[in-house]
Amino acid sequence: MNTKNQKRKYVEWLSAEELHHESLRWISILHFAGDEQRFLNNLVKENTLDLVDPKVFRKVKPVIAKIDTLEKKLKTLLRRVQLHENQLQIMVDDVDQLKMESAYLETHADLSQEVLDYFEAYRASKTRIFKIISSIMKKRRQKRLLT
Repeated sequence: MNTKNQKRKYVEWLSAEELHHESLRWISILHFAGDEQRFLNNLVKENTLDLVDPKVFRKVKPVIAKIDTLEKKLKTLLRRVQLHENQLQIMVDDVDQLKMESAYLETHADLSQEVLDYFEAYRASKTRIFKIISSIMKKRRQKRLLT
């Protein structure tokens, strides 16, 4: 059975206040993700010597590359969400601009999905890097106990 990607036919009509709060929540969690990104970068820098070991490097290289990609995407996504938030005026200006309001809601739904997709990929990468670094730290601790 062939299925085609269909564009959403139903767009939920949220109030301007709900759109505002959701956009602010996205901005907040994206800023937090930026803070986490800086923490992850520092964690990788602190463990660089162990991460360049050939056995570990094969596993960690794609994860670090993915984290770098996600860091760049975070900046772009944050800018888009902030721009979207600034354009909320369309919804509250007491002027009926159905096409523009509909386009705003469509963009809001698209951004909602992008934010969800971003955090799904981000959580997976963050979990992988924590597992790798955690195992490195355990090995380091075991070596210290043995000597």
